[in-house]
Amino acid sequence: MASFLVNIHFLLGFLAVLATSWMVQASDPDILSDFIVPQNVNGPDGKFFTFTGLRGVFDSTPPNLKVTKASKAEFPALDGQSVSMAVLQYPAGGVNPPHTHPRAAELLFVVEGSLEVGFVDTTNKLFTQTLQTGDIFVFPKGLVHYQYNADPKEPAIAVSAFGSASAGTASLPTTLFATGVDDMVLAKSFKTDVSTIQKLKAGLALKA
Repeated sequence: MASFLVNIHFLLGFLAVLATSWMVQASDPDILSDFIVPQNVNGPDGKFFTFTGLRGVFDSTPPNLKVTKASKAEFPALDGQSVSMAVLQYPAGGVNPPHTHPRAAELLFVVEGSLEVGFVDTTNKLFTQTLQTGDIFVFPKGLVHYQYNADPKEPAIAVSAFGSASAGTASLPTTLFATGVDDMVLAKSFKTDVSTIQKLKAGLALKA
């Protein structure tokens, strides 16, 4: 528990520095005011700038990968601020499948456990690393990447920060096999047969 609290204190400082740097370097449009207030909010106070959706998030270990986001959708005060974050909880053997964030780079901080991570650049070169508790890894904006908890017994927890209030996520398995892309198009693209594609789609549907 002591080491966990140390990691949390480090995380808070890390996020503060990150937020300051990304205010200058983020890809979100610049705003012409200090902050943006939704039309349905009158006279914002401190509560408007406070997000409580992460309370209790570390109290239990979910049976499957769980991503708890604090983006513009969940925390409207982030609109125009070019930052957001997420807590990722991986059960033993859990994987965050290959995906992209089209509008932001991702800075991943391992709070507990270890993770196998990797991304592929536009020359199709794969970069991989084994991360331990306290390590930070950057996934460049828009590139396909993944995380995997290879430990068969222990869970892992990570916190991700993004240089956008709405980084967006496109999961490759879902994008390719759960959105109605024609079976023949996928079969030809992956140099396989339609029956294999249909099995992949069926398997993904069972896990949905």
